[in-house]
Amino acid sequence: MSDLMPRPPFDPELATFLAALEARGPLTLTTEMLPRMRVLDITEEALDERLRSRGYERRTLTVPGHLGDPITLAVIQRIGRTGVTSAVYTIHGGGMMFGHYLGNLDLYDDWLLDDHDIVLISIDYRLAPEYPDPYPVEDCYAGLVWVHAHARELGIDPERIVIAGQSAGAGLAAGTALLARDRKGPALLAQILVSPMLDDRDSTVSTRQIDGVGVADRQMTCFGWDAYLGARRAGGDVSIYAAPARATDLSGLPRTYIDCGSAEVFRDETVAYATGLWAAGGDAELHVWPGAFHGFTSMMPTATISVSATAALADWTRRLLGSGARQGMI
Repeated sequence: MSDLMPRPPFDPELATFLAALEARGPLTLTTEMLPRMRVLDITEEALDERLRSRGYERRTLTVPGHLGDPITLAVIQRIGRTGVTSAVYTIHGGGMMFGHYLGNLDLYDDWLLDDHDIVLISIDYRLAPEYPDPYPVEDCYAGLVWVHAHARELGIDPERIVIAGQSAGAGLAAGTALLARDRKGPALLAQILVSPMLDDRDSTVSTRQIDGVGVADRQMTCFGWDAYLGARRAGGDVSIYAAPARATDLSGLPRTYIDCGSAEVFRDETVAYATGLWAAGGDAELHVWPGAFHGFTSMMPTATISVSATAALADWTRRLLGSGARQGMI
């Protein structure tokens, strides 16, 4: 347990959220809990109305996934948008086991949709344990290939596709970027990895520190890796696309934004991945937010440290896509 070894303190403002969470009692994730953790918390009609009220529209496309099986993409853009623009291909989190491709789209408001006239694409990849590795990452790659091949009809510049994800979604984004590099697939403009889940081996200091405390602790992440990899977890037969922390060569990857909290389970693998990118001559911007737990910007978006983290990502995105992009073509 985490109380057997020292760990960085939680930010005092964020700690109020954790105290309320602890008051509900301990959470032990089980397979039986997964179906209700995959349900969208509002109806799709309500989501579409919320988007329309802000000037956006959504359409749903069915495209080939892994082995040609059908998967779904949501395409969100400004109502009436014309011409060619950049795209952000986003992958939702949830430990490869839960979450919804239409959930948490508001995470993109403050640093992306409100400032840049982009096309946002969210993929409904298949989930473990019913669909273990390589289904999730191969679905994500297949969707990216389809988007790139159909860029013009989507109004997208095929040379300006950014891949983005949070938590397990960030791990899948990193794996997808590695697949694109190694298969000579779509050349990505950039990757955004927010608190990425990268390492199945449960061997870092931060995994031992964040055990029975905080959000997405050691037990939950090990449960996710077990669902995704089964008996192969932490063994020798795990690909770099399933667990990108295993990659020893991070050359040839796109410009990267990567961040985490100092008091979260994925801290050490995040820092190690950024270090690997730099060692390979890559362009990476790393932020480690002091006292932050996993998912802090979505769970406490108005906390001071969350506002700073969102602002840093917004600044990087402006430098990537260009300021003033919301008013005209990118």
